[in-house]
Amino acid sequence: MKNTSAKTGISTRALLGGAAFAAMLASSVTMASADTLTIWSGYPEMAPFYQHVADGMKASHPDLDVKVEAIALREHEKRVALGLTGGGQEGATVIELSGSTATRYLENDLLPEAPEDMSAFVKDAKNFDPFFSDIASYNGKIYGVPLFRGQGSLFYNTDMFEAAGLKAPPKTTEEYNEYAKKLTQRDSSGKPTVSGWSLRLSGGGQGIAEKFWTNMHQFGGAILVPAGDGKWKTNFANEAGRNALKQYLQLIFTDNTVTPEMPADADAFERGQTAMFIRESWVIGDIAKKAPNLKYATAPLPTGSIALPTNLYVVGEGDGAKLGWEFAKAANSPENLVWLLQNVGWLPNRAGVDYSSVTSKQPAFAAFVDYPQGYKFFTLPSIAPIEEILTRVAAQLTVAFADPSLATDDAKIDAFLKKASDEVDTILDREGLLAK
Repeated sequence: MKNTSAKTGISTRALLGGAAFAAMLASSVTMASADTLTIWSGYPEMAPFYQHVADGMKASHPDLDVKVEAIALREHEKRVALGLTGGGQEGATVIELSGSTATRYLENDLLPEAPEDMSAFVKDAKNFDPFFSDIASYNGKIYGVPLFRGQGSLFYNTDMFEAAGLKAPPKTTEEYNEYAKKLTQRDSSGKPTVSGWSLRLSGGGQGIAEKFWTNMHQFGGAILVPAGDGKWKTNFANEAGRNALKQYLQLIFTDNTVTPEMPADADAFERGQTAMFIRESWVIGDIAKKAPNLKYATAPLPTGSIALPTNLYVVGEGDGAKLGWEFAKAANSPENLVWLLQNVGWLPNRAGVDYSSVTSKQPAFAAFVDYPQGYKFFTLPSIAPIEEILTRVAAQLTVAFADPSLATDDAKIDAFLKKASDEVDTILDREGLLAK
């Protein structure tokens, strides 16, 4: 599948800034040593990793000077969009970008294609699942090198499981409901005080839609699916969407195992206010800091998970660019990826790497890196209105989660999903992205 989309309409200022940025980098290569390299990251916690990679390259490049500039993600995105705001960069720059963010620059020819040897490295299925190589591609050509991702798995409280007589995590969507009922703790009036399964029911805007999409993925549905030629269509006003929404409604209104008012997410899990929830691997480190005595485990989801991959792109020319691509490949060495997982906690994208030295010490990582064969990932489409679409779907879902009449009325659920789907179609059509 090609990672393509319609033009996203970068502002003229951003285009000029990006063009100036690329031109300046190219010209600066001639003035700087080929062993000078700058790394731009949007995750400050990644700085030690990039420095670790640079230190490992000193054997072959004793004069290597790597400058790691890791800042908050939104500031990083502005830095890339507008180009350099002052001063010059020496040598080439390795830029860390999500596939969806990189697309807007690829559409405007502001990121160079990977050289032939790097393209072969990324396309090799022994190195990367096609899901990741596709996201590093544009129009069938490789532009980035996959590095790490965010991904969801189930977190569950093992003490609560033992108390409920549950010996293993749920493996099917039906078991999730059954487990939630058994795990819910109630007061004398029957009101739930500890949710069996924490769901994202309020707050967080588009996060509600992302979490719903993850649950719906287990039923075979999606908020958006590609339709070819950069066009998209919805895939939730159907049986999969109905089943996913009914699961939420059953848990809220029929089984009463969770409510929009109950504490939720990682904080609730760390405080013992929910027995299980679905979240990304960052929670492992958060638990270690905030609830080090919490007894818990993780498990893959029934079918697959959302995955938000981040790639490395290189801007520069000649020996500087060559060094940049060498750095991107070195970052993907098995030794460095094991270091990344163990010391930073982000999930490496490369296949065929043995992470047992990490998972033996912290078994919670196993569900994220040792997922079953055939596990299916999905990611957010690389289109300009994706945040608007998710925010609108989230707003609709919040209304549904407060409407008990939907719980026992399939026709009403179908009408609700059709209305939400039509609203998404309107946005896609306005942007020229709707498949007719």
